[in-house]
Order: sequence, then C-alpha cells, then structure tokens
Amino acid sequence: MNDFGYEVLKIKLKARVLYLDTGIHQFLGSNSYNQDLNVSLDDRVYRVSAAKNFFIALGCGFQFRISLPGARDNSSTCNSTCQPSYPMMAVDGTCSGIGCCYTLVTGDSNSYTIRLATLNETNSSLSQQRVPFNASVIVVKGEWWRRTENSMSLEKEVLSSLKAPGGAQNSESVPEVPTHTVVNWMFGNSSCAEDQKSGAYWCLSDNSDCHDDPPRGYECRCQPGYKGNPYMPNGCQDIDECTQPDPPLCFGRCINTVGSYDCVCPYGTYGNPRVKDGCAPSKLKFSGLVIAIGVGSGIFILLFILAAIIIRRKVRARKAGKMKDFFFKQNRGLLLQQLVDKDIAERMIFNLEELEKATNSFDEAQKLGGGGHGTVYKGILCDQRIVAIKKSRHAIKREIDDFINEVAILSQLNHRNVVKLFGCCLETEVPLLVYEFISNGTLHDHLHVSPPSLSWKERMRIALEIARSLAYLHSAASVSVIHRDIKTTNILLDDQFIAKVSDFGASRDIPIDQTAVTTTIQGTFGYLDPEYYQTSRLTEKSDVYSFGVILVELLTRRRPSSYISSEGFNLVSHFVLLVSEHRLCDILDPKVTEEVKAEEADKVAAVAVMCLNPKGEDRPTMRQVETGLEALQSSAENAGSNQTTEEHAVRLSHPSVEESNINASAYNLSRRYSMEDEFWSSMSFPR
Repeated sequence: MNDFGYEVLKIKLKARVLYLDTGIHQFLGSNSYNQDLNVSLDDRVYRVSAAKNFFIALGCGFQFRISLPGARDNSSTCNSTCQPSYPMMAVDGTCSGIGCCYTLVTGDSNSYTIRLATLNETNSSLSQQRVPFNASVIVVKGEWWRRTENSMSLEKEVLSSLKAPGGAQNSESVPEVPTHTVVNWMFGNSSCAEDQKSGAYWCLSDNSDCHDDPPRGYECRCQPGYKGNPYMPNGCQDIDECTQPDPPLCFGRCINTVGSYDCVCPYGTYGNPRVKDGCAPSKLKFSGLVIAIGVGSGIFILLFILAAIIIRRKVRARKAGKMKDFFFKQNRGLLLQQLVDKDIAERMIFNLEELEKATNSFDEAQKLGGGGHGTVYKGILCDQRIVAIKKSRHAIKREIDDFINEVAILSQLNHRNVVKLFGCCLETEVPLLVYEFISNGTLHDHLHVSPPSLSWKERMRIALEIARSLAYLHSAASVSVIHRDIKTTNILLDDQFIAKVSDFGASRDIPIDQTAVTTTIQGTFGYLDPEYYQTSRLTEKSDVYSFGVILVELLTRRRPSSYISSEGFNLVSHFVLLVSEHRLCDILDPKVTEEVKAEEADKVAAVAVMCLNPKGEDRPTMRQVETGLEALQSSAENAGSNQTTEEHAVRLSHPSVEESNINASAYNLSRRYSMEDEFWSSMSFPR
C-alpha cells in the first residue's frame, strides 16, 4: 500500500468502522510473487475487516492466494484465467474468474501473506512453462464492489494506471476512484473496568456508557435519550424528542426532559395521552356514557379477537390437513416404488398426531442428538414402547430421497446388530422414521471419554459385532447393502453394550449381478475410502476400509477426522507407518497396553492394515474379517490353542501381514503430498 497515511472517506461511530482509500497494489512483469501485504495501522485500535471486504486480483493467467501471517495452511484462493476474445483484465464490472477474481479471508488483520503464481505452476496437467503476468490487488468493501458502476470505474482506473508510462512493481498508486476499504476499530485489548482504573479511559462524555466487546476491546455509546460522540467531553447531548422529525407517540402535550420526555393530557382534560382521543374533558370523568362506551367497546373488541382466533385456527387446521394428505400420497408413492414387499408400506405407517404426542410436539427436552441426515428425538408411543424418532432438518429433495431410501433398506433387514426400524410417518414433507430406542449412546461417546469406559475385551466384542452386521449387509440380507457411512458415531450401544449399526440414509443396495455402482460421493472424513473418493465407484470394500478405520480408533482412541501427527500424517497413514516399523506401541491407547499382550494387539492391528489396503480388490471381505476376528477372540479366550488358528486369524486368505504392512506403508508415504492432501482439503461433497 503506502507509508504516507490513508485518506479517510467516512467514519461511522455506531458501527465502529472507517472507510479508507488503501490504494492499488500492483505486480508487473513476473511469473510468481510471494510477499507480505501490510496496512500501516495500529493493530490495537484498527484492523481491516475480513467479513466486509473483498480481496480482488485484477489480471489473468494466475492463482491468487492470501492468508494471515503464519497461517499458510488456512489460506483463501481464487483463479483468474485468460480466455480468447476477452481482455487481459476485466473492465465491464464483472469479476467471475476471467480477467478478475476475488476471495475472502478468515480473520481481521492488518498484515497478509500474498502469493501469486501462474496457473501453469498450480496445475500439474498443464505445461510446466511459467508465463509472466500482470496483477493488481485491491481490498474493497464487498457491498460497494457489487455495484457494477463502482467495480467498472475501479477496473478502468486500474487499467489506466497500467497503461501509464514508467509503471513499477510497487503499490504506490493514488487512484482517482477510492477503494473504500472497511476498517474495524476498537479500543485496545482491555476491558472497561481495566481502563477506568488505569486512567486510559476513552468514554469521556458524561452521558455515555462503556460496553465490553470480547474478544478484544470495548466501545462507548451515548445513553438512551442522548446522541453525539461519546469519545469527546460533553459529546453526548440531550435529544429533544418532541421536535424530532419522527416524534414519539403522544396525542397530548409532549414535554422534553433531560434524557427523556413526558406526555401529558392538555389542561382541563384527563386520561391516556398516548392513545388517540385518550384525553377526555374533566366534566365527563364520571359520566355514565363514557363508562358505557368503554365497556361496550371492550366487549366488541374481545368478541372480535376471539372470532379472529377461531377462524384462524380453523383455516390453519384445514390447510395442515390438506398438506398432510398431499405429503402422505407423495411419500407413499415414492416408498412403494422402492419396496419389494408392498404390504410393508401399510404395516409400518404411523400418523403424525401420534408421534407429536409421543415427543411432546418435538420438544427440545426430548432431543437425543443429530447426524448428517436429521435430528433424533425420544418418544413414548401409546402402547408404552420407547422409540427414537428421526426428523429431517431440511425439506429438500435429497433429504426426502435419503429418508425413503433408509425405510426401503431397513424394512428388509433383520439382524441383532442392526438398529430396528418400527415404521415411518409419511404426513410430513420429509418422512419421519421411528426406530427402536437404544439407551446407551454411541460408541464414539464411550470411546472418547476420560478415563475410557470400554475395556479391551468390550472393544473387541463390539468390533466383532460390527463385522458381523456388515457381513450380513453385504452377503446375507435379502439384498446386498453397502452402508457407505460406517463410523463410531453411527454405532449405537444398548444397555448391555451390544453394538447396533444405525443411520442408513446414505446406504445403497446393489443388484445381485453387480459388484459396484458409480454414485456421488458421500461419507465422513477420516473414514471415507480413498479409492471410492478417487473413482466414485462404490463397492462393499468401501465399508471394509471404514471398518479398518474403526479398528484403528479402537486400538488408539484417536479421532480419525482430526488427528494429525507431528510429521503431518493423518491417523491411518501414521498407524500403518508405525505398524510397518514395528512401533505400534507408540500410538496404542495406554488402557490397551495395560490390558492386553503386545502379540494380540499386533494381530488386531494386522487385520486393520489389511482392511486399509489402498486397493479395494486386495482388501478382505467382511465375512473374512468376521472369521478372522472370531478366531482371534477364541485364541485370546483359550490361551495355548494351536498356532494354526492364530495364523488363520491374521492371514484372511491374503498376503502375509508383513507384506501388507510394507505395501500399505509405502503407499501412504509415496502419496502423502498428493492423494492425502487432495482428500483432506476437499470439503465439497455431502456429510
């Protein structure tokens, strides 16, 4: 920018913002720039607003990246491309990625790190030749920039400055069109009480109040009934409410007072001066006519209000009844299209009135929690059954399809480790689902508490029950079902800590003659199969990968969605690397280390590594995983059993554990800065 100060365009005391002309920052004639961009203001008082400004890059053929100092991993980017028959820089007031792009930053600051690089450098599929480019960076109020006449005039001013002779690569440009940069201001990082004690108190007017505004500083406001500048002595002056352009409601005499006003009836009258005709002559004070008029008016108004309420309720009830009938017919038709057994749709239907009564009209006190597909409430049906009722947050077509899909799938499943669906209500835009009530929360809740509540034996039993349910879904159910969102928050535990797989909103059933289906990506970070993420081809091996992540979570008690090692590895990569280097104990949960021998933990880790194989075809099936875990459990319970059983537990008809460990480790290491970065940084697909 510049070091000579900035022109103040406007000051808003109430909003605590300044509008400054911070100029144009130009980068000319090179193919890469990486430097700090500073606004010369006192950070203790002024900071450039992140919420109200756009960071705009004019020019084409580059990627613009901006971040706060020291937070390069949390940067914002935009690309500005060059197109044939388009000018090198937008001049028509648009900024859509051709000749101009813009982005936002995450926090208020006066210092930023800017990196501009040619698009050839940022896209490996293009030529590696770096092409020089010109770029002009401005910080401008978003609302001001959205007006075409403003953005067009500023773009033309930038273009004019580029055409001027003697241009240099610096930011010392004084445009005729000011940039309108929004700067928030606040007094220091202290509180009102601290500044009053220290003597550095800025609320100088007598009729002002100080208001703390965390996380930093405070602001001063004139008291009600006063206006002006609270930061100056005697800056807050009394408002004469009676002479305002929009005076207060007063049908009598308005009398201004210090900081307020009075409204009284004129001399010779009495009553309520704030109501039209509220002041009556004093001689009618005890008049029977006035009393009769008042009583009659009151009765009439009361009857009118009661009639309006009754009519409104009838209209709303009639409208609600029509909507119920409409949604019932619509959702019933969608459900019948997906169900093999059409009678199921009739046997599993609840009415909305019964579910509202069961949940006290979906009272917040009945709320159990929520997931990617809705909020779950606890309810008691008229037959005293305790149930869990899932209600969608958003009435959109995808949510309707997911709920119908969940009913269609769960109605055909019957397994002790799969949550049971009692039925659904079709009288709402998105159907309500009614499940058996699982009282003990989720596996995630019990695993990630301190101290951990689950023993090693309980963790392995729960893992085996999850494996059995997935093996059933993949091969034993009437249709082959891929869950697609296996994670610890979707594993419920009943009062005996028996695992129940839940949340089938993202599940897909696969025809018998197919082994995979191409679909949009759904799942949860940390548990999502990378091969499915790369190819969009969903197979039962995608659930195998997610189960492998759960095994790692049971062994380490680390959260897959947020864990990052000191070397920059996510949980899966770090786990596989440590297993391959025979350093599993470095990441094991201390409770596991205390309760189990290293040999048994190594065998379970080997099963997890095989499930996490980057190639889906090299992973075992869930039936093989189930068999292997059963053998491991038997081996642990019957110490001294033959070595053949133990070897079978870890082989699962696949290459040796060492080979799997080495291959998986090599894969993760070689792909650390390619697929992992893409996988963790992409946040665009659902859930």
